[in-house]
Amino acid sequence: MNLEYTGRQTTITKKLKTQTEAGIERIAKIVGNAGNVHVILTTEKYRHTAELTVQTRSVKLVASCEATDMATALRDALATIEKQAIKHTKRKTTIKRNAKDGVRQVAVLPVEDEEPIAVGAEMVKVASRNGATRKAVPMLVHSFPSQSPLAEPHLVRSKDGVAMRPMTLEEAVKEAAFRDREVFVFRDHGGQAMVLYRKRDGKMELIEVP
Repeated sequence: MNLEYTGRQTTITKKLKTQTEAGIERIAKIVGNAGNVHVILTTEKYRHTAELTVQTRSVKLVASCEATDMATALRDALATIEKQAIKHTKRKTTIKRNAKDGVRQVAVLPVEDEEPIAVGAEMVKVASRNGATRKAVPMLVHSFPSQSPLAEPHLVRSKDGVAMRPMTLEEAVKEAAFRDREVFVFRDHGGQAMVLYRKRDGKMELIEVP
């Protein structure tokens, strides 16, 4: 993958580059080597923030983590990206049930008069009222489960949808779009917690948390 670094009030040392390359190597084994990675390392007083964006042909993964030192923030961001990559791969490789598995072939055979019909059996016999010989007719019987199996919920803990610093509404909208998040939680400069939610029509809805 192509790596691009941006340092904001911080120096990108060889140790940080080595740590990043090792983490990206693990992620590349999951999503593939073709893609671009943008690493942004920011230092603001005692806060160190690592933002990672992994872009491939099929997926875009974004993570932002904050810690008291840059190595920890970078480690957490790489771990978050790796979890997202595993989740994306599992979603793609989920085996859908083949509808043909619920189909079996049944033949209708000629029998004597007054022969009962065996309903639900593998071979269905149909009575002939006039004794005439009938040819076997292939039939398809579809069987479906009475209840659809419920998939177990897959939960992944992530801080990608939460702002680490106070923001204005305009900044939060841009940040949610940059991180490609449907739900984004932030606080304004007055400390009010707010939630941005992207509706199905593409419009952003602002929810003020009481």
